Amino acid sequence: MSSSRPPKLISLDAFAKTVEDARIKTTSGGLITLLCVFVVLLLIRNEYIDYTTIITRPELVVDRDINKQLDINLDISFYNLPCDLISIDLLDETGDLQLDIINSGLTKYRIIKNSDDNIREEIDDSPALKPDISLKEMAKGLPEGDNSYCGSCYGALPQDKNQYCCNNCETVKKAYAEMKWQFYDGENIKQCEDEGYVLKLKNKIESNEGCRIKGTAKINRVSGQMDFAPGASFTSEGRHVHDLSLYMKYKEKFNFDHKIHHLSFGNKENNNKLNQYFDSIQPLNDYIFKKNSKFHQSTYYLKIVSTRFESLDKLKKDETNQFSVITHDRPLQGGKDDDHQHTLHARGGVPGVVFNFDISPLKIINRQQYAKTWSGFILGVISSIAGVLMVGTLLDRSVFAAQQAIKGKKDL
Repeated sequence: MSSSRPPKLISLDAFAKTVEDARIKTTSGGLITLLCVFVVLLLIRNEYIDYTTIITRPELVVDRDINKQLDINLDISFYNLPCDLISIDLLDETGDLQLDIINSGLTKYRIIKNSDDNIREEIDDSPALKPDISLKEMAKGLPEGDNSYCGSCYGALPQDKNQYCCNNCETVKKAYAEMKWQFYDGENIKQCEDEGYVLKLKNKIESNEGCRIKGTAKINRVSGQMDFAPGASFTSEGRHVHDLSLYMKYKEKFNFDHKIHHLSFGNKENNNKLNQYFDSIQPLNDYIFKKNSKFHQSTYYLKIVSTRFESLDKLKKDETNQFSVITHDRPLQGGKDDDHQHTLHARGGVPGVVFNFDISPLKIINRQQYAKTWSGFILGVISSIAGVLMVGTLLDRSVFAAQQAIKGKKDL
């Protein structure tokens, strides 16, 4: 019984051997062997390079921070518009409307042009309207029997019993805005004349001052827009409008040509660090818009996606926001486009610059990892060796068979 088992096992042997005397070694076989060794080493090297290569794999998840506010970092220059004429408003789909947000993290800098073509910047000290302080609080009247000075509000507020007093130019300006009256440059308003506001403003206009606005403001993570427009802003019958009186007074001055030095969302330091690797973090940096048109509106449509970059060791996580942008501009008088004659622009609107932002509810997580795992590297090496040996064996047999056939013909 035991003597019959070995023959059965021998019949199953898939690795048949030949005796040493039956083996034939040839020069062509040696060359093929060297070629196979070279190819195997080359493939192993490539497998090792793939194994040690660090790649970034993106993953799309729901943004859990959608209820938090988002920082918008802005640095923009208007070279043909003094700071006093520019108001910045924020409104979004939640119904939040922030008028003149210059007091909410943004700072205005006067661009002063000297006679020698040099430009210097100074912080603008002109008071902005304070939307967070009510007009009634600013124009608080005098108690009964008090004969102190009570400045005129020029009909914008009732003053028959001194219940309201406009004692400074800013209060009069806000009262005019509340009444939706045209304020112009404050000329013939005593408070503005006495404070020197009118003279200062005229000097700024005559010297063609510009304005640079930079800083950080906060927006809700929903669709909305940021407007740069001339004059004080207010709402009228559900519409968002501006006092264009001063902008219209000077026919040959003012336009909204501008340069965007910087625009990003989220942590500014992270954005600056990652921008050298990803162009989609700050695509509008150093963008220049120039039309030399007083009645023109330029619009930027921004698609913003929250993004996280995780390092290979999982210890370093950088949060930022990528965005794509589509630019569009049109003359307010409407008509055919200058570059595309088949395009017709709508008529109307307010001159200025508008940033429309649409914030995605999704988040991209970019994780660094090796291109291959250790097991994948080993499997790749084994597959490379096996494949090369198989091809080498077939090639050797083909060459040997050809040599034998040629030799047989010669013997005949």
